[in-house]
Amino acid sequence: MKTLIHILTANRWGGIERYALDICRHYSNLGWDVAALTRDAKAVDDMFVSSGIPILHAPLNGMWDFRSIRLLSKKIKETEWPVIIHAHGFRNVFTALAARRFSGKKDTKVIVTRHKVRRGVDSWILRKIYQNVDEIVFVSRAARDRFLSTWHNKILPFPTSRIHVIHNSLNFLTSPYQKPQHQHPVTAMFHGPLKSGKGLEYLIDAMSLLKGKRIRLKIVGSGTSDYVDKLRRRAISRGVMESIDWVKHTDNPIPLIMECDFGVLPSVDREAFGLSNVEYMAAGRPQICSSNGAQPEYITDGREGFLIPPGNAAFLAETMEKLAGNPELRENMGRLALQTFNERLSWANFISKFSIIYY
Repeated sequence: MKTLIHILTANRWGGIERYALDICRHYSNLGWDVAALTRDAKAVDDMFVSSGIPILHAPLNGMWDFRSIRLLSKKIKETEWPVIIHAHGFRNVFTALAARRFSGKKDTKVIVTRHKVRRGVDSWILRKIYQNVDEIVFVSRAARDRFLSTWHNKILPFPTSRIHVIHNSLNFLTSPYQKPQHQHPVTAMFHGPLKSGKGLEYLIDAMSLLKGKRIRLKIVGSGTSDYVDKLRRRAISRGVMESIDWVKHTDNPIPLIMECDFGVLPSVDREAFGLSNVEYMAAGRPQICSSNGAQPEYITDGREGFLIPPGNAAFLAETMEKLAGNPELRENMGRLALQTFNERLSWANFISKFSIIYY
């Protein structure tokens, strides 16, 4: 029996929060004392509460937020079990380390997951944090290598034994796979946050190059009204508004994925890891995605889908047409995508690696 606390600072629901919730649910089902420490964000709290995970609140306003440190320290003192604090970002690690020190419970374990492809910061205070955190988990090799590039040809400020790469997964209660049905027109789907960097402008431009090809696009997600209006105006000006279905964000996109033939995730920004990619693979659907982040670590070009250079609407349109016009290719790629998910990205594989770190 242990106490597990995940620290989450976002005010909106996203991939990091889903990652933490799946882990919390798993260990709660094992009988652990599990909680999420949040900033009193309703969008986040409601998802944890609906899954039976207790919520703790703190301001979480940065490294020198002594109120948050005091609240977390009090929680550590009160628990009779060994404590694991799992932070998401090094700013929250400082809060966890300070709370451990003030609680007097030196056996409290502090873990951080790095969800971004960014260089590490080599400052005095960050080096202290790196030296004292117990384990550092990167969601991909791309995230790890970019972080460590700060110390290229230099001595790392922490032992390499603390570094782990664990690809994300999703805790599906049952397999979401359903055999695809050949349909006309063929439907491609993007799902995720509607924001700059996801390549949606190029996706709309690609649709304009596919006029008359009987390909529909489903865009699933939410964003700021200004940005969504900008995308809609682009679709209207390109003459493809009638070929696009706009669907608001859903916490469970799997039923919508079941209705599509393939996924399109043309991110321009480097993705540390894409949970959307995993959802298409678990559903047995091929995908077209950018090659500039961690995607090549779990998708082989021409096997589970196609990897394309970011920001190239013409290449994207050509690849969409290739996949849309060949149902046998889609079915074979989807089958291989599901196989890769089951063999390398399944929840059982993910949580077995995490259990080694937690225990």
